[in-house]
Amino acid sequence: MIRKIPSLLVVIGVLTSLTACDRKPDCEDNNCTKFTVVHTNDNHGRFWHNKAGEYGMAARFTVIDGIRKEVAANGGHTLVLSGGDINTGVPESDLQNAIPDFIGMNMIGYDAMAVGNHEFDNPLSVLAEQAELATFPMLAANIYDKESNQRYFEPYKVFKVGDIDIAVVGLTTNDTPKLTNPLHTESLIFTDPIAEMKQLLPQIKANETVDLVFAATHMGHYQDADFGSNAPGDVTMARGLEEGQLDAIIGGHSQNPVCMAGRNSEYDKTFTAGDSCRPDKQNGTWIMQAHEWGRFVGRADFEYINGKLYLVDYRLIPINLKRMAFGKKLAWPVGEHVERNPEVEAALLPYQQKGSAELDVIIGKVDGLLQGDRKVVRAQQTNLGRLIAKVHSNKVRADFGIMNSGGVRASIPAGNIAYRDVLTVQPFSNTIGLAEMSGDKLISYLSKVATNTRTSGAYAQFYGIDMTVKCRDQDVEIHSINGQPFDISATYQFSIPSFSAAGGDNYPKINILEAGYVDAIELYEYVKKEKNIQIEDYNPKNEVKFTQSKSSLGCSIY
Repeated sequence: MIRKIPSLLVVIGVLTSLTACDRKPDCEDNNCTKFTVVHTNDNHGRFWHNKAGEYGMAARFTVIDGIRKEVAANGGHTLVLSGGDINTGVPESDLQNAIPDFIGMNMIGYDAMAVGNHEFDNPLSVLAEQAELATFPMLAANIYDKESNQRYFEPYKVFKVGDIDIAVVGLTTNDTPKLTNPLHTESLIFTDPIAEMKQLLPQIKANETVDLVFAATHMGHYQDADFGSNAPGDVTMARGLEEGQLDAIIGGHSQNPVCMAGRNSEYDKTFTAGDSCRPDKQNGTWIMQAHEWGRFVGRADFEYINGKLYLVDYRLIPINLKRMAFGKKLAWPVGEHVERNPEVEAALLPYQQKGSAELDVIIGKVDGLLQGDRKVVRAQQTNLGRLIAKVHSNKVRADFGIMNSGGVRASIPAGNIAYRDVLTVQPFSNTIGLAEMSGDKLISYLSKVATNTRTSGAYAQFYGIDMTVKCRDQDVEIHSINGQPFDISATYQFSIPSFSAAGGDNYPKINILEAGYVDAIELYEYVKKEKNIQIEDYNPKNEVKFTQSKSSLGCSIY
């Protein structure tokens, strides 16, 4: 891979912005350790490149192996970390329990990973198999076994990096039981990661000889700590610790490229992939995240001089991207072409072929886009959200349907629909539940569900109900259900994913009739039966109206 050398003026500008007023001494053999942290996060099954040739672990290997060799040639050392969520998102991976993803990570040579919430989309037995396969530790200091009250994973690992020792602490969002199937986490306790870190840091200092403490987290980066209905993330943690206690956070979960503009006031949406940018820095702690899916490899070049840490350069290296971050399409590749490593590609090809053979059967057609893009479906009612809610409600013969938008993982483009498309949209194998409530209890329930924060996975998609959602009052006014005027004294039935009924996405826990219908299978059967899907039949027609909000599309964060 050809790598461009930045000009002297660019390097000087980067050094000035990263070190600010903190003048960096010269790095000499007797006082300095050079090391580079390479990181990715939120892999979500993308062990293989997509149809456009973007990302994939064979190309990721090329970049990381090249960095490792370059750093070593210059007398430095490399640490490769993951911010978690290896599982869930691509059918070929999902059908094989992310085994190819862990094989790829082993070949790349990851040193450690944070445990993500999607590591619990499968039963604990599958997670145990993945941990056994991985040649690197899964770290999570704040996950405990209920019965033994012992940590379920290693809390941290100390790495020898040249002449210094770096402790890497793993932390997982304590929202996990709400964000995955609660049945898979019922034997575990997820403590507050920030409180856990405050207790653990003095223990590490007392029991270990370490020069630096880093955190590999799956908690999310929320600009200026504005985390809304999510659990507090990396910025909140950095601000809550004493300055100097934590040197850097290598994160995941929120799936955004953390390059900041100005004085950390906002994300730099104009950053050029592959060029130097500034990660967040809060209370003396550098905070980094490399978007998602292996689209980027994060590279942080550090120098530890006379007992002090300096970030010399930071950049997000694109892996054969054809579009910029934040969805801005380009007519040419982003960055330089990266060759795929032939050994990694050969090792993963059988898994890709095995998965593909089961997924490419055409089951139907659609005459337009069924909208399930994360940024859209979590912000407004969409035809795909309504279609899924209809499929669920029809299956259990309910009056209306509710679907959490966090369970809608992709769009379906116009044209042929294959089994692959269905599993990409609904990869979690959640089951469909039937709930029953009186009119007055339904108002109370929907006042919570329908006012969940817009842009979060808790934002609800609806089918078969006409209502006004009063965001600031946290209330709803129901006009009709299933085409009939609402009667507060009547009893209504509605479909809801078992995930949400069990408290997932912070929905109120409710009792449901569990018939065992799997969501993806029912969507597959519906499309197969209908054959031709007309998007006009599912496009929203203002059945759900939001008032007293910053947006007419949903309840915003105030």
